[in-house]
Amino acid sequence: MKRYERLADEIANLIRTGVLKAGEKVPSVRHASRTYAVSPSTVFQAYYLLEDKGLIIARARSGYYVREHAKRPLHEPEITGHKAETTEVDVSELVFSILNSIKDPATTPFGSAFPSPQLFPLPRLARSMTHALRHLSTQAAIADMTAGSNELRRQIALRYRVNGTRLPLEELVITNGAMEALNLCLQSTTSPGDLVAIEAPAFYATLQVLERLKLKAVEIPVHPREGVDLDVLEHSLSHLPIKVCWLMSSLQNPLGASMSFEKKQALYTLLKQHQVPLIEDDVYAELNFSNQPLRAVKSFDDDGLVMHCGSFSKCLAPGYRVGWVAGGRFTEAIDRLKLMTTISPSVPAVAAIADYLQHGGYDRHLRKLRHALETQQSAMLDSAARHFPSETRVTRPTGGYFLWFEFPERVDTLQLLRMAIAQGISLAPGPIFSASQRFGNCARLNYGHPWTPESEKAMGTLGRMIDTF
Repeated sequence: MKRYERLADEIANLIRTGVLKAGEKVPSVRHASRTYAVSPSTVFQAYYLLEDKGLIIARARSGYYVREHAKRPLHEPEITGHKAETTEVDVSELVFSILNSIKDPATTPFGSAFPSPQLFPLPRLARSMTHALRHLSTQAAIADMTAGSNELRRQIALRYRVNGTRLPLEELVITNGAMEALNLCLQSTTSPGDLVAIEAPAFYATLQVLERLKLKAVEIPVHPREGVDLDVLEHSLSHLPIKVCWLMSSLQNPLGASMSFEKKQALYTLLKQHQVPLIEDDVYAELNFSNQPLRAVKSFDDDGLVMHCGSFSKCLAPGYRVGWVAGGRFTEAIDRLKLMTTISPSVPAVAAIADYLQHGGYDRHLRKLRHALETQQSAMLDSAARHFPSETRVTRPTGGYFLWFEFPERVDTLQLLRMAIAQGISLAPGPIFSASQRFGNCARLNYGHPWTPESEKAMGTLGRMIDTF
């Protein structure tokens, strides 16, 4: 990262954490130059970058100020406390009906689970695939079938090491996307009827997997900024025969919450005390646009309890379906289950990504992607504050591409979805993120697509619909 980018990150973090508040003056170029021991031109470059991200604004003959996204910025949601109970999962019909209703490519894709394909280097990946397959030996294609490419595992292990986690290659299993990794982890640790601790709200695919495997959910509330409620989790582990926890400790979907370093360490200590394994779903970790690194719970694992799952689908190669799991003490069981089911990930897709990680400029791509997502988040927050009721609450995640909206209690987001679809707008209503179909006045909106006049118009239309409740 260049010096001006590091400076921009430091100031952006002061803005996100509220040290520099909306409307406040940013340190002058001269003052920042002295404080951070950089040249005035470096400060200017940093401020231009922050302007581009929509975080600060220049005022003639006055300097730079933290941008006020709106006259009345929306507040963040608060954690919704509830007693953890065992819940039979039965959400698939609801989820499938909603997913079918938002498939039309002509709709404004606020309900999508994916960012725009325009954000990914797909032509460069195609060249990587051609190059890799040209040099792929038949022997390597067969030898790497189950666990996956040795070269890709080496590249993944290097990224773990940069983030503070040392892993042997033998612990990594390449999978057909993160969903296969998560499924294999769950099947390796549970039997039908077992209890699984999950988040509330949780990604709807989590609920569908539990339903398919005939597992029961124990919903643990999640704070919109701080992550899963450890007090509720501790009580549940002490009083219920929970077999495994499935949690997202960083940039949780749908809230975007990230647990602190200390809280992740406390989570691992709690799980180790109870000897309950963790399936750590970490597919959004590379989309963190804060300068605070997102260390995985896996980095504390000295007992093989954590199965850490990742994917390239959200940050590099949608459609390639390449993920992985660092399986800890469960690696052999995961490996055998994979051999009995899908046998192998796609050899061409794996070869392409391994080649790209070596030669394609992955970190440069990630910087551009994070910049785009942060800019688009700012645009959606700004628009929501203008168009949605003042009682609306919204999360402010430091990465990913989702915002979680909590509307006034009178709003029914299942009905809102039906009204929105009729106007060519999609959204993801709150009930599909809960085993007990709670969060009826909440919705997840996707800001992972370039912001256009159509996006702005759609937000205005949603605001008018919400006002009718």
